Amino acid sequence: MTRFSVQATSSSPHIEFDPETMSFEIKGESYPENCWAFYGPMFDWLETFFSGINGDRVEINMEILYFNSSSSKTFMDFFDMLDDQAEQGNNIVVNWRYHEENESAMECGEEFMEDVSCIKFNLVEFNDESEC
Repeated sequence: MTRFSVQATSSSPHIEFDPETMSFEIKGESYPENCWAFYGPMFDWLETFFSGINGDRVEINMEILYFNSSSSKTFMDFFDMLDDQAEQGNNIVVNWRYHEENESAMECGEEFMEDVSCIKFNLVEFNDESEC
């Protein structure tokens, strides 16, 4: 399966899914004009990806600086999909990265974490020094 990659814009995040390493990253701001048009191809790719694995460890690193309400709904759909995959036996780990000064991002991560039951959801704080 080929890698899925979308470059960041001023209103949408960088997305990089590498099926070889089973590591995925979503990083940046998320307030695209049409959320489903932007994220739809990602969901399609993930459906195909998950149909070909069984019992594997998949790690998702998310660092979302800002997102709007439609992106929040899309992320919840994303976490629901991941939770379903974990229920089916895949080891799904989400690392929700947030800057130590971004309390809002931390709180959003906490809310997402409360809504999932089977995936391992980590809140990962970082500071400017840890990014060097």
